[in-house]
Amino acid sequence: MALTQLPSAVPSEASSSAPFAARTYARSLPVVPVRARGLTIEGADGRRYLDCLSGAGALALGHNHPVVLEAIRSVLDSGAPLHAPGLATPVQDAFTGELFATLPRGLAESGRVLFCAPGGSDALDTAARLVRSATGRDGPLLARRPEGPCDAPGGPEPAGILVEAVQGRDGVQPAPDAWLRRVRADATARALPLVADETETGVGRTGAFWAVGHSGIVPDVMVLSKAIGGSLPLAVVVHHDSLGSGQPADPAGLFRGNQLAMAAGTATLRYVREHGLAERAAVLGERLLNGLRPLAHAYGCVQDVRGRGLMIGVACADPEAPNDATGRSAALAQAATVQQECLRRGLIVELTGRCSSEIRLMPPLTITDEQADAVLDRLSDAIATVSRTSRRIPTPRTPKEAGAASPARRP
Repeated sequence: MALTQLPSAVPSEASSSAPFAARTYARSLPVVPVRARGLTIEGADGRRYLDCLSGAGALALGHNHPVVLEAIRSVLDSGAPLHAPGLATPVQDAFTGELFATLPRGLAESGRVLFCAPGGSDALDTAARLVRSATGRDGPLLARRPEGPCDAPGGPEPAGILVEAVQGRDGVQPAPDAWLRRVRADATARALPLVADETETGVGRTGAFWAVGHSGIVPDVMVLSKAIGGSLPLAVVVHHDSLGSGQPADPAGLFRGNQLAMAAGTATLRYVREHGLAERAAVLGERLLNGLRPLAHAYGCVQDVRGRGLMIGVACADPEAPNDATGRSAALAQAATVQQECLRRGLIVELTGRCSSEIRLMPPLTITDEQADAVLDRLSDAIATVSRTSRRIPTPRTPKEAGAASPARRP
């Protein structure tokens, strides 16, 4: 396997052809992508990388999938408006129809959809205002986690209960199905709307079209973003019509009428549904997990391997380990070094979890068996290398410290 010496996170100099270009930092992934298709990214240096970041989960079909490109071109060539916030359009109607064809039956039969600004946080804010308006309560959405308490002591009565079937931001943590069913029952008993955040887990990512499908629960509200836009910015809130028309929530955001994103989203939702990619993600994800779990026993720098479908986390070291003399996390140093070793082998992975101590894999649902084997081989080899040299792992440097680093040399 050919390895490449990588540059540190140093400021990129303005090129002679663009003397006024902004100076930016490549951070931990010094890759300049110039072309991409499916799982593969080609950098400006001519190298090809397997992208297991997938736009943080926004690219369910990978980069530049033909059905997505065709959907975008169709809208562009039609002369239809590209931006129509608050207006019903044929493109929006097609998106809504395809979306409702995939929702849990209890919500699809009696649901309404709110278009909001295109970020996941925008959708969460819209959902919070919706349930406050519907319940008359001013409290927050109460986030419930399997390892946390049922309710925070004190404070106002919550307006609703928020759950993630698979947590992502704080490390990949699948919630037990039985626990989700208990939360559903508790929310019903307390007359609190149950809000499911499917921002990262939706559109087949976890092996079911929506992650709540594993447990069989039907939430009152679903928060959807990322993959539903087919690689373009889009977010919606779907809610049971018992919560009202949605008008009191006053969805904000100038860009909630992005027609290109709706067309790309329609094509993506349909392709995932018609080609059974959620079911394939379940099978392929289990195969990857079975290949990765032995690493936790074989190497000291791997603490745990968790995941569901094609949303997988490899926890490096121990987030409770003491920091070094500079106050930097030993766990972060481990994970950052694994990430850099992956990049040297042509594999792009993300850091997440506590102290950024977890490697997260979110490949597109279109990944082939051969590509999955290559991901497993490259990640395993990177972890083996880090394990052998773990006593000599340097702590990550700040961009200022890295500025004095010498330029990278290609082998």
